[in-house]
Amino acid sequence: MRRVVITGIGVITPIGNNIADFWRSITDCRPGIGPITKADTSLLRFKNGGEVKDFNAEELFDEKLLMWLDPFSQYGVQAARDAIKDSGIELTDAIKDMTGVITGSCLGGKTTEDGLYRKLYAEGVTRQPPIAIPRAMGNAVASQVSMEFGFTGATFTTSTACSSSNHAMGQAFWLIRQGTIDTAITGGSEAPLVKGNLHAWETMRVVSPDTCRPFSKDRTGMILGEGGAMFVFEELEAAKARGAKIYAEAAGFGMSADAHHLTMPLSAGASKAMRLAMADGGIAPEEVGYINAHGTATQANDSNETRAIRETFGAYADRLAVSSTKSMTGHSLGAAGAIEAAATVLGLYEQVLPPTANYSVPDPECDLDVVPNASRPAEFGAALSNSFAFGGLNAVLAFRRWDR
Repeated sequence: MRRVVITGIGVITPIGNNIADFWRSITDCRPGIGPITKADTSLLRFKNGGEVKDFNAEELFDEKLLMWLDPFSQYGVQAARDAIKDSGIELTDAIKDMTGVITGSCLGGKTTEDGLYRKLYAEGVTRQPPIAIPRAMGNAVASQVSMEFGFTGATFTTSTACSSSNHAMGQAFWLIRQGTIDTAITGGSEAPLVKGNLHAWETMRVVSPDTCRPFSKDRTGMILGEGGAMFVFEELEAAKARGAKIYAEAAGFGMSADAHHLTMPLSAGASKAMRLAMADGGIAPEEVGYINAHGTATQANDSNETRAIRETFGAYADRLAVSSTKSMTGHSLGAAGAIEAAATVLGLYEQVLPPTANYSVPDPECDLDVVPNASRPAEFGAALSNSFAFGGLNAVLAFRRWDR
């Protein structure tokens, strides 16, 4: 089977809209969580979120195209553009013929839907614009990127709640490895900070009234975020032939189902996905130096994920670094895996462990090295990036350091 490497990264996030700013925020342990300004929160128990800042869509997209793009599409398309530019790949007809676009999104065009429902139910406007469905559909990013660049390989979107973009990237990796395509533009995006969706999350009582404190005993829940990240995955020999910069190798992918409960996680399912990802990549547990955890800062997730890591790694878990970058970006649902993969891959590339921000009180049920409140240099050869979704759907990516 062929090997797959990452040659381009693009990010639009609450802590930076390019990889330099994003990585600087990670290494400085600087969260992007603050008051939500994009929706009315006056009737909500929580007021804070991870908003994308300084993103001017009018400057990035012409008026005709912008009409078709919900904010989640804007984030995904721009991140894809940046990843392609970062990769330096020359898009010949032969390359475009063997390039696919595989994206993940949990909600799709929620901003568009929210606005249309408000007009229909609150204002009585019964005639909707004909662009409503194309703007809202979950595959809008994949379709737009394929059209903009002329990619005609396998192109589709996965929607598995908070594991969506990990499932997308895993499928992209496998498609290249088996020879279906040579290159993939892959990742995910989300824009969930709209009134209707925020009120739906309010009813679950899992959103923090202040901030995100993963693995800390005084954690009070997740913080919703938005944004996107996209990557260029490329067959190794092609990347080497053109002298591409290689960030890391996409080495393995594992997925599982808890078959247990829609909202309560099961450690056995998470452990199975981690074990499968390492086995798929031929990675021994002792090679893994870092895990970017799902780490939502809910009571149920963090203790369950700790148990899953200990079930997977045994005594070696005491030597693992495990952090949650959701403490800085918030939880961007279907885009979370992609944004966290960017932090994981850059950590491997730079040999720096991303931190868990806002950590304050140790929890005996989360007794791991969570890299509290400060990044640190480390030598590690492999890393995992975990995504565990409502519905018990687990997806884990395994990355290997590329020797520069």
